[in-house]
Amino acid sequence: MSEAVIIGGVRTPFVKAAGQLKDTPAPELGRLVVRELIERYDLDPNDVDELITGNVASPVDAANVSRVIALRAGIPRSKIAHTVSRNCASGLESITQAVDRIELGHAKCVIAVGVDSMSNVPVFWSKSFAEKLFKMSTAKGSFGKLKALFKIRPKDLAPQIGLKLGLTDPVIGMMMGDTAEKLARELHISREEQDAFALRSHQKAIAALESGRLADETMTIYPEPSSDAILQDIGPRKEQSLEALGKMKPYFDRRWGSITIGNACGVTDGAAALLIMDADKAKELGLEPIGRLRSAAFAGCDPERMGIGPVYSTALALQKAGMKLDDMDLVELNEAFAAQVLACTRLFESPPENCIDNDAAARLGAVNPDKLNVNGGAIALGHPVGATGARLVLTLLGELRRRKQTNGLATMCIGGGQGGSAIVENFQKAA
Repeated sequence: MSEAVIIGGVRTPFVKAAGQLKDTPAPELGRLVVRELIERYDLDPNDVDELITGNVASPVDAANVSRVIALRAGIPRSKIAHTVSRNCASGLESITQAVDRIELGHAKCVIAVGVDSMSNVPVFWSKSFAEKLFKMSTAKGSFGKLKALFKIRPKDLAPQIGLKLGLTDPVIGMMMGDTAEKLARELHISREEQDAFALRSHQKAIAALESGRLADETMTIYPEPSSDAILQDIGPRKEQSLEALGKMKPYFDRRWGSITIGNACGVTDGAAALLIMDADKAKELGLEPIGRLRSAAFAGCDPERMGIGPVYSTALALQKAGMKLDDMDLVELNEAFAAQVLACTRLFESPPENCIDNDAAARLGAVNPDKLNVNGGAIALGHPVGATGARLVLTLLGELRRRKQTNGLATMCIGGGQGGSAIVENFQKAA
């Protein structure tokens, strides 16, 4: 098999939905990171064999958003592109598929992208309203159209919020936040613990931004129509405090719950891209790899407890790599909810009996807090769902390089009851 290596990557700043990127749709966010990646590595677009994009909120006007991104970024028409969706792990899925394509000899150079514009998730009208509008548009004469118009009732006008629909599991009927509430209750994770974790996420993210640790991975963008430069992530709050977090009301279970908008991830716009190559191709082009994927795994779990998916997938990824959790120098665990991260860290120490064989479970263990999300996580930085998996791998490799360390774990829960995990190896050590 060919050896797949990661040459590098870049991402946009992550920006709160309805903010400065609200008029920048997913295809444009993707184009921006792909063009930046090509220019940073002085890459001839003809050398790109394929572009794979992870995306969740599929734009209705760009069904295969990957192909749209590729063509608009200047990749030749003769090259191929496809879009993948694995909910929150779609960006991670694009990376694992890129690695597979190269290792199996189907490609020499693949760009893996993760992107979502949550500002542009559509609002839907009811089916009954759509049917009545259609009848009105096809009715003959003014009288026929007026007659069809009068059949529209107020209840037909009630909108269906696409974002809410997307965050609700269609099998169990629970929103993602409800599954986090379930974990908090079952594992006795207090509101105070969740708020304290959220505060640390903001503090670590602010420290990372102020020190410039995230600057190498983040490009500057000039979104239309204002074209004012966005230099870094907009989400981390320097003034965040436990007092402010404590005043926030529960959002999902308003009477008994502990999940708030303060201890959950933000709704965000953003994109990330990684350049993945056959090792011999990289050498031919004079490009030095920054690392590789040692192993990756996805695993299923109870959809009502989807937040603990990383426990199952991490055990399998460690087993495939022949490693233990203690071998990881750093861990990036996506912060969908503070309760969900805390649940995972508890179950890493005491794995559930189901879904994991004894050998895989034995590879888990305690996570050193000093190794976990050292630059903050999605609670502060935001979670553009299709992009986050790619961002985790990119951030992890960058921090391993800065610390002159070797192995890291990137993992995340996935709506619908899955977990995704990747173990990366850093090749480069900072001078």
